[in-house]
Amino acid sequence: MSMSHLTENSAGASSRLLSAAKWRWYEIAFWIVAASLFFVFPTRLALLTEIVTLGLLALSIDLILGFAGIVTLGQGAFFGLGAYAAGIAAKYGMGVAPLSDPIVGLLIAGAVAGAVGFVTSFLVLRGSDLTRLMVTLGVGLIFAEVVNQARSITGGADGLQGVMLSPVLGIFDFDLYAQTAYVYSLGTLFVLFVIARVVMNSSFGLSLKAIKGNPLRSRAIGIPVNPRLIATYTLAAAYAGIAGGLLAQTTQAASPDMIAFHRSADTLLILVFGGAGHLYGGIIGAVAFRLMQDAFSSGSPDVWLAAVLNALPSFLNFWPIPNVLTVIFGLMGPKYWSLWLGLVLVLLVLFVRGGILGLVQSIYVRIFPSRNKVKP
Repeated sequence: MSMSHLTENSAGASSRLLSAAKWRWYEIAFWIVAASLFFVFPTRLALLTEIVTLGLLALSIDLILGFAGIVTLGQGAFFGLGAYAAGIAAKYGMGVAPLSDPIVGLLIAGAVAGAVGFVTSFLVLRGSDLTRLMVTLGVGLIFAEVVNQARSITGGADGLQGVMLSPVLGIFDFDLYAQTAYVYSLGTLFVLFVIARVVMNSSFGLSLKAIKGNPLRSRAIGIPVNPRLIATYTLAAAYAGIAGGLLAQTTQAASPDMIAFHRSADTLLILVFGGAGHLYGGIIGAVAFRLMQDAFSSGSPDVWLAAVLNALPSFLNFWPIPNVLTVIFGLMGPKYWSLWLGLVLVLLVLFVRGGILGLVQSIYVRIFPSRNKVKP
């Protein structure tokens, strides 16, 4: 290959990198909509804050699964560690102003979870995907038991109560309507998302994609595979810890539920639901999952049942259709919300490649077949 061809290929690669790093209109629109929800749904800010926290946890899993290809079920352990670290700092450090500061608490949560992630990463990187899965699960179970046994500090099964914080930036108090909590959580998510976006669009992020695709070839061409995976795992653990710290601060409590196994499993499902390897997938998956969970469990399907039955013409009373609908919609009551939510998730994972964002991409390509596929 001539020198001119090498120069052209290099220029083309640089152009693609710069293009991927640019903010697109739909990304800007996404964050504008997220900020506007503060005014659109002022009575649902507590739910929105929970979604933001869940989205940050899903983002942490996306860093190691979607980009590095490490399957994990232990991210909930770092989430819980971060929650307890931030909660303990605020509760037992009230006499020391910096420790009760929310931002300092998040830094402590991220540092503790990141340090534990760095130490455990050497265990996680050993063996196959199944070995990694079992190791991460075991690490999570160990920390859950440690929290349960350290009752004098963590509160044991009752959890850590009385987490009191200073105002954010010394000005904004946490209120009962979650106004400060939502802005604070969304701002934290945005800052961490921007950092993750810069990292994953850099040469470091590209090397992670190469490692995920073929670790042997990546090692052969000189990419330091293990150091890159260790760094990514540590960063993801810190992100999960900050997410846990956010939840502990906004709810003013930390409980063993935050470190339980189902936390990792649910968030992994949320990421797959939204679309792994996109950065936005975990956030969008958290929004869709939590809203569907809220809709199915609130009893709103009963309203659908009444509307459908009232809309049926009277002559259909001679047919079994109303009875069939009564049974179907009766199963859609809040008592069976998990059944329908699980069905939706299973169908999406089975028949839509890449989750919600994969579905959006396929629709985009069909509408605009002449354009290149754009990854959100």
